[in-house]
Amino acid sequence: MYCIESQNLTYKFSEEETVLKDINLQVPEGSLYGFLGPNGAGKTTTLRLILGLLRKQEGSIKIFNKSFNKNRLEILKKTGSLIESPSFYGHLTAIENLKILQKLYQCPAKRIPEVLEIVGLKDTGNKKTAKFSLGMKQRLSIAMAMLHNPSLLILDEPTNGLDPSGIIEIRELLKKLNEEQKVTIVISSHLLTEIEKIVSHIGIINKGSLLFQGTLSELKQKQTLSSVIHFETNNTNKTADIILSNGLAPTLVNGYISISVVEKEIIAGLVKQIVNNGIEIYQVNIIKKDLESIFIDLIKK
Repeated sequence: MYCIESQNLTYKFSEEETVLKDINLQVPEGSLYGFLGPNGAGKTTTLRLILGLLRKQEGSIKIFNKSFNKNRLEILKKTGSLIESPSFYGHLTAIENLKILQKLYQCPAKRIPEVLEIVGLKDTGNKKTAKFSLGMKQRLSIAMAMLHNPSLLILDEPTNGLDPSGIIEIRELLKKLNEEQKVTIVISSHLLTEIEKIVSHIGIINKGSLLFQGTLSELKQKQTLSSVIHFETNNTNKTADIILSNGLAPTLVNGYISISVVEKEIIAGLVKQIVNNGIEIYQVNIIKKDLESIFIDLIKK
């Protein structure tokens, strides 16, 4: 079952400028979904449409398997979000900010210490939020989004501007919420390396089009498919001829003979033939493209 499902979601700023085109987002229930794309790709616009912050123009949106248009209030009561910059009163403490929201949400007051415990801010006492570090402000924003105990959490670039330590803190917090609180989380980012450590599913968007959607394992499968084998020998021409005679397509790359990845038995056979022809083999390496390179390739295409 999908927690979020959109069909042919299209949005235009004008007749000449299409921001989103036929976005079919599928976020499985219980997943930690990374929504990736460069700045200006359409991530925030998509999330704003899902939350009803922008008026939908074309397509449909279902959340918790219900039409958003027909069940808006019911859905939003079960959804927490952080879109773009954190928003709270700087002259108030963390508890005071949460008390205001607690009255609006009409949720139990006991949730305030609970969420502060979850995000690691239970000991901030009378410290005004204006004096919080950026990481503390981001954690407080997540606490505010979590206050009414939502089943779905939508976070737009929650690690923007954080130092490496702050990024790790937020990353571990999101993993904890997903695994222990069973919250479905959608987190947008323009950095694959930042979120590949925590997500279970990924959607990649660029120029308003969804280029890839699936599990992290499926994206890593593309890593295997795009891998190559490098042979370094003392006779590249003869090595290439032997590989070619086996029905493979060798190419010369920076002094190496390169072929697409094949079964290990075939590699062993090639090595044996090369050695039997009096050629010295210096090294045989499998070169894998990292996920970031695959991400960049998808965007360029």
